[in-house]
Amino acid sequence: MADAGILIEGLRKRYGQGETAVDALKDVNMSVLPGEVVGLIGPSGSGKSTLLKCLGAVTEPSAGRMVLGGETIYDGRWKARDLRALRRDRIGFVFQAPYLIPFLDVTDNVALLPMLAGRPNAQARARALELLAALDVAHRAKAQPSELSGGEQQRVSIARALANQPPVILADEPTAPLDSERALAVMRILNQMAQQYRTAIIVVTHDEKIIPTFRRIYQIRDGRTFEEAGQGRSL
Repeated sequence: MADAGILIEGLRKRYGQGETAVDALKDVNMSVLPGEVVGLIGPSGSGKSTLLKCLGAVTEPSAGRMVLGGETIYDGRWKARDLRALRRDRIGFVFQAPYLIPFLDVTDNVALLPMLAGRPNAQARARALELLAALDVAHRAKAQPSELSGGEQQRVSIARALANQPPVILADEPTAPLDSERALAVMRILNQMAQQYRTAIIVVTHDEKIIPTFRRIYQIRDGRTFEEAGQGRSL
């Protein structure tokens, strides 16, 4: 899958050395196409968090290869010179909690990353307003995070993840605190945004409400991944 938005081959991560060494990832292989949303599930301690940290360029793998948006970022060693810039420009993050900056309004929360990447303020804010409109929260553009509902906050966090047009979004339990209706709404948004912006998205989840929505799922067990077909239930 040369055109994969995310491609992982033979990824391994070992903590420690000698007899006390622990293999958190033993042989991880995954691919996600641009425009696709794929689920990653598995029990606690199976390696999900370690895999997400490796993909997010937070933790260095021990071996293997990772390609994001056509760019090899790791192949036995980091290929990117500036991992902070890589995280800022090539990867969007959506978490269980929105983590919005409380003293910035909604527009500036979304525009901040493009500004940090060097875009002119006006251009960054125009991009923010475009995304807020696409996510149906443009009417909250001047609101403070504390004035938003939980669902609105999560929509703003998705807009922020898309702000630098990254080829990849990593979503870690994005629906965990939400009821069924809002959880399915978030998944509908992620699928729409993936298709609209050709973004490859991995959703790490334990949430049984959303698992039936995935067309493809990777199970991770004992540090190894196993692909299976999902139900792809209509949203």
